[in-house]
Amino acid sequence: MRRTPLVSRTISDLSYGQMRGISFRRDSAVWRGTAPFELQFFHPGGGNDLPVRIHLVEDGASAERPFRPGDFRYGDEVQGTDVSVPPEAGYAGFRVLHPLNDPDRMDEVVSFLGASYFRLLGPGQVYGLSSRGIAVDVAQPGGEEFPDFVEFWVRRPEPGDTTLLLHGLLDGPSIAGAYHFRLIPGDPETGRGTLLVVEAHLFARRAIGKLGVAPLTSMYLHGTLRPGGEDDFRPRVHDSQGLLMHTSRDEWIWRPLTNGISLRATALRDVHPVGFGLVQRDRDFAHYLDLETRYDRRPSQWVAPDGAWGGGGVELIEIPTESEFNDNIVAYWAPDGGISPGDPQRYRYRLITFDEQLQDRSVSEDPAEGESEAVEGESMARVVRTRIGWDGLPGQADPPPRSHRRIVVDFTGGPLDRIPASTAVEASVTASSGTLRDVRVLSLPGGGARVTFGLIPEGSIPADLRLFLRVGEAAVSETWSYLWDPENVR
Repeated sequence: MRRTPLVSRTISDLSYGQMRGISFRRDSAVWRGTAPFELQFFHPGGGNDLPVRIHLVEDGASAERPFRPGDFRYGDEVQGTDVSVPPEAGYAGFRVLHPLNDPDRMDEVVSFLGASYFRLLGPGQVYGLSSRGIAVDVAQPGGEEFPDFVEFWVRRPEPGDTTLLLHGLLDGPSIAGAYHFRLIPGDPETGRGTLLVVEAHLFARRAIGKLGVAPLTSMYLHGTLRPGGEDDFRPRVHDSQGLLMHTSRDEWIWRPLTNGISLRATALRDVHPVGFGLVQRDRDFAHYLDLETRYDRRPSQWVAPDGAWGGGGVELIEIPTESEFNDNIVAYWAPDGGISPGDPQRYRYRLITFDEQLQDRSVSEDPAEGESEAVEGESMARVVRTRIGWDGLPGQADPPPRSHRRIVVDFTGGPLDRIPASTAVEASVTASSGTLRDVRVLSLPGGGARVTFGLIPEGSIPADLRLFLRVGEAAVSETWSYLWDPENVR
């Protein structure tokens, strides 16, 4: 079932500024003042033109909500423009509100808008990265397919409910899916992030070799590996700064994001992964200096699989961009073998928002569970900074070739805060190609350790680099992982 737009070309062509002039009336919210959650709807237009049917489930009965022009205020931006919408056109999507930050104020927790995209917020956060229902043929020669959420059923919550149940129908040329969502908003008092439990039943119409399960989409312009350009006053511009993965071997892997000159696709292989996510690790406003976008408050998001997902890999797609308005980062689980017609697949997982550190109380589906130890951030030292530059000095009498790289990786936290200063901390560094030289571990002012080493590339061959800290034979840090590609550097 493929949909066609039911709105006029005039509405479809509304600009971003015009769409901002159309706002939902808060007093039109579904269940306003009578339930712990409210629903608001998105007006079609500005490219989001395909109808999304939304059903409200109350007292065991389901009723579709038709489009109502009276739900919206039309500002000066669209005065004189024909924005009439037929009832059958439906809404473009919806948002869910709940007292997320203040018990007396309803805040957005999740929004569903465009294809199979949706975005989550935890306490104190502003919208950044997005999730998707599924990804099909990402970065493949034939082009990517974008299935849509075409229909939703939202159950009315009872007074005092702390969760909201939703059902979604996904449809695309090659795949269809039935989704069950259980939303548990975060709690600012305990630091618990927002949790969305997802169960997806997928049915292929054709063989799909590259299936992306639990995809995350984000933006990285500059900041982690290189500062902003001379025309940008902001040191960092990104919704996420790294990919984090917890493997079945209990290894934590950190891969910094990049913005190169050509598309790059890499994979971290595993069997039955514990989890992965895109992380905005740096929360210091002074490192962003942007009061409008507040990149320091963008959410990190974790994917926690439920059950055995088999073999595959967490794939990371990094697309070149010159604009912060382009989402150029995609991460997802790619199962071996893809999916074939007649072989339906089920995936169940949890999506968790967090700030600096992922807590296992956030992973739980029971919001009443108490405090517990951190899953990520205490037991292992974490990467906080990566820098790569020329392995030489200005004015050096006999400088090395410009292709020689000096790589600096800084770690803080975990055992580094506790071990005696006399303890020998060593670096384990490997490279798939090229030659490593001058590997050193240095103490950072204020605590932590810096690993610095030189890389002499093997011509234009990319070097897959891995680095972790150890005391004796025991690893005391997560694993820094990076693909140095001399042909893909700005």
